[in-house]
Amino acid sequence: MPQNPRPRVRVARAADSDQVWPLARDFATSLAPRREAFEATWRALRSAPGALIAVAESDEVVVGYLLAHRHLTFLANGPVAWVEEVMVAEHRRRSGVGRDLMRHAEQWGRDNGAAYLALASRRAGAFSTALGYEESATFFKKPLTDAP
Repeated sequence: MPQNPRPRVRVARAADSDQVWPLARDFATSLAPRREAFEATWRALRSAPGALIAVAESDEVVVGYLLAHRHLTFLANGPVAWVEEVMVAEHRRRSGVGRDLMRHAEQWGRDNGAAYLALASRRAGAFSTALGYEESATFFKKPLTDAP
């Protein structure tokens, strides 16, 4: 079986939304993303200070994406970075795409003065620990809106 070429990780461009949408839609398990809301959020995030949308691209096809934010905290005496979403196309999982996206986010965090990069995971804990992340806290959430 031929090896897939190593993807190139880069900051997302406006034109990437059509390829990121199916990945973002499939990422959610407890929510139902809507395309029109995705598009509005996509436009806002691409220009939002402290936000990163990165994509992994192979042969001009987006095979993964990562969404992260940088924000100030008291506990770290300054900024920290938080990965909100990292998703890799099913056929490219376990090929290094997720690792490359996380390395890109780590460098972005360093370049922006973040004390650390963190993420929550329900299904990919082994992936996170394999990259050197330590379990740090339990993640809780409470819906603030009615589900559509």
